[in-house]
Amino acid sequence: MTASLAIIGGTGLTELAGLSVCNLHETETPFGKTSSPVLEGEIDGVRLFFLPRHGHPHKVPPHLINYRANIWALKNSGVTDILAVNAVGGITPEMVPGALVLPDQLIDYTYGREHTFFDGSFAPLHHIDFSQPYSAALAERVLSAANAVQERLITGGTYGATQGPRLETAAEISRMERDGCDIVGMTGMPEAALACEMDMRYVSLSLVVNWAAGKTEDELTLEMMQVQLNIGMSRIRAIIARLACDSAQ
Repeated sequence: MTASLAIIGGTGLTELAGLSVCNLHETETPFGKTSSPVLEGEIDGVRLFFLPRHGHPHKVPPHLINYRANIWALKNSGVTDILAVNAVGGITPEMVPGALVLPDQLIDYTYGREHTFFDGSFAPLHHIDFSQPYSAALAERVLSAANAVQERLITGGTYGATQGPRLETAAEISRMERDGCDIVGMTGMPEAALACEMDMRYVSLSLVVNWAAGKTEDELTLEMMQVQLNIGMSRIRAIIARLACDSAQ
């Protein structure tokens, strides 16, 4: 089966520049509506899919995203590989604002989210192996694409997924650092686990937009984060374009 790539856009990536849209899929799912219609299009003649997880315009908070509908719709569209873009806070010293990270582990601190397809109504129960939550093979392809456009990625590290939509307290970040988290975001789970349940390759390309609470004396503001989002998302779009071309070869 030929690999088919999808980009899930996070905060700052509700549109994909350079995508020539040929189809708009308003897919009906057993789990309700997706955050936004799935866009099918081409970048430089290469086919791929795009879904902004917060909707377009950005309106759906992280704890209310219908992750099951989003992943089901992508699977139903024939997607095999997902590059998920996440805006995160930096916890450990290497995770400075502006860094691009390919984490290889995660810890889930979320609660109350519909987090599995195996709820007794959709499919027979299956206990997935989630030891390695991200696809090493797809991560290598993303790293190769980044190298080709001369973008440095930090490879490895643990993503801590929190509930949101509020930012964390300094004490919560201290606990997460003791737990081994390097970055913190609000959308990493259950998205990664649902993709695994659907037997899809999944990676997170995380843009550090701020220091996490307690890691700087500066007040955390949306304006501060927006500066990093504006710069970082243009870098991510270059990686996506190259990854799409590489995936077609």
